[in-house]
Amino acid sequence: MRPARFLWLLFVPALLYSQVRIDRLVGPLHAERDVLYLWSAKHVRLLFPGFENLAADIYWLRTVQYFGGQRLFAREKSFELLSPLIDITTTLDPRLEIAYRYGAIFLSEPVPFGAGRPHDGIALLERGVRALPASWRLRQDLGFFEFLYLRDARRASEVLRDASDIPGAPFWLRSMAADVLTRGGERGMSRRMWQEMYQQAEEGVFKVNARTQLQVLDALDQADSLTQLVKHYEARYGRRPASLDELIHAGMLRASPADPAGIPFVYDRMSGMVGVSPSSPLWRPAG
Repeated sequence: MRPARFLWLLFVPALLYSQVRIDRLVGPLHAERDVLYLWSAKHVRLLFPGFENLAADIYWLRTVQYFGGQRLFAREKSFELLSPLIDITTTLDPRLEIAYRYGAIFLSEPVPFGAGRPHDGIALLERGVRALPASWRLRQDLGFFEFLYLRDARRASEVLRDASDIPGAPFWLRSMAADVLTRGGERGMSRRMWQEMYQQAEEGVFKVNARTQLQVLDALDQADSLTQLVKHYEARYGRRPASLDELIHAGMLRASPADPAGIPFVYDRMSGMVGVSPSSPLWRPAG
C-alpha cells in the first residue's frame, strides 16, 4: 500500500469527526448548505485527488441521509440540496449507477414523497446513460420514467427499444417498447413497469418505492371499483348512497372499504366518485 493510502486512512476519521461536530453545532442541513455554497462538484473533486470514489460514497451517504430526513421529518419539504448533492456524487464517481437510479426516484416523485422534479430526474438518468452506455437498466429506467412521470409514450418506446439492443438486456424490453405505443396511457402499463422494477430491485429504497407505487395503483383500481358500485346502487335505488356504509347494508360490500395502507376511501356524494384519501400515504396528486 502506498504512503498516500495510509495518509487517507488517517484523514477519513478526522473528516467524519469534523462533520459530526459541525452537525451538532449548526445541524446537518445547515452544514450541507454551507459546504455546497463553498464547493462545486468540480472543487470537491480537486479536494480528493486519487480518492474520488471513496469521496463519492461519502457524499452519496449524505444524499440518502438528507433525502430521508427531509421526507420523514421536515415540515416544509423543499429538497433544495438534493440536486447539488447528487451532482457532486456523480461528478466524483460518474460510474456510480445507484446514484443515478435512486437519485432519479428522489427527484421525480411528487412532493411530499420526493422533490417533484421529474424533468431533473430524467436528466439525471440521461447523464447516467452517457456515463454508462452499457447499462441496460439505466436506459430501462429512463424509458419507464418518460412514460410514468411525463406520459411521453413515443419517447419511452424509443428509449426502451434502444435498451433492448444492449447485450444482456431482457427479451421483453422490445415487446414492451411496442406495447407502450399501442397501450400508452393505460394503468396496466404503469403496473407492468413498476412490477419489473420491483422484481429487479434488491431490498432497499428502490424496492420499497416500487412496492408503494404498486399499492398506489391497487388503491386506484379499488376506488374505481367502488365508484362502479355507487353507480349500481344508484341504478337500483334511484339515488346515490349517503355514505359507502350504505353499500354494506345493501349487501354490495362486506366491510368499510380501505386502501392497502388501511386508510378509508373518500366519497363525494355530489359526483358519486370514490377516491384515495389525501391523508393516505398512497394518495398522489392528479395529473
